[in-house]
Amino acid sequence: MEISHELLEKLNQKYASLGENLSSYLEGLLHTDVTTYWDYIQLDTLLSLQKPKTNFPDETIFIMYHQITELYFKLALREFEQIGQKQDLTKAYFISRVTRINRYFDALIKSFEIMIQGMDREEFLQFRMALLPASGFQSAQYRLIEIYSTDFLQLVAKDRRSNFTLESNIADMFEHIYWKEGATESATGKKTLTLIQFEEKYRSSFIAQGENCRDKNLWQSYLRLSEEDQGDEEVKNVLRENDTNVNVNWPLAHYKSAVRYLAREASDIAATGGTNWQKYLPPRFQKRIFYPSLWSAEEHENWGKSWVENSLQS
Repeated sequence: MEISHELLEKLNQKYASLGENLSSYLEGLLHTDVTTYWDYIQLDTLLSLQKPKTNFPDETIFIMYHQITELYFKLALREFEQIGQKQDLTKAYFISRVTRINRYFDALIKSFEIMIQGMDREEFLQFRMALLPASGFQSAQYRLIEIYSTDFLQLVAKDRRSNFTLESNIADMFEHIYWKEGATESATGKKTLTLIQFEEKYRSSFIAQGENCRDKNLWQSYLRLSEEDQGDEEVKNVLRENDTNVNVNWPLAHYKSAVRYLAREASDIAATGGTNWQKYLPPRFQKRIFYPSLWSAEEHENWGKSWVENSLQS
């Protein structure tokens, strides 16, 4: 197939506008290898990123599923960013991009059986001790998804929320963000090493992102739509799905895994990061809701309850 004169002219105009000579780039093609699948997706590098700390075979499952999770989180964050930055936001664009986010979480939630049923329990209980104090609690991308989803005020622990307003300083609200309680010793109020490490690495970036998302989070983006579009049930439903995915279905999937591997009759086994999974994971205890005005008073009262009952029976 010959290269058309029209195509050559378009290429020449493109590189001329950049102050470059097309002939030099064409000559470079003579020495350039064609793209292969394995090079394009960096397959060799990707497959080398699993570094187990023990010799238990199922530790590799544990590592790879968490890596997959973080890749899905990255995909979701790209959509949040684009929605927040979109000028002249339309209903169609909003629904399309939030649906993408919901689709990523659907894939994660459905695939979590890999974690719930896919590892030998005795192996897990042994190799997990080599991971201390690391914990899935320390997923910074998941915390960013929360920040991108809603006003920062909704992330403040529910018993402290009345002390703040939407305009309150993000750094002040961050000191009372809900998830800190999940890695604080209830008896002494002392922070676990898991929490200390997490805050040292990410505190400033979380606060900065909270400030950046004041007018760019998903709820504020929704409020930029016309009143008619805000009242559209399809628009509200994609937000409700995001709310239940992040605040109910995803924590519940982790709860089921914790019950499978950590629960026992005499006493429950502690999580690796010292997190109180029995109270931290069940949605009915946290009652964290991104978009409170989209739910009825009864749904607020029973938040997560029916999902927990249905899921644990399955």
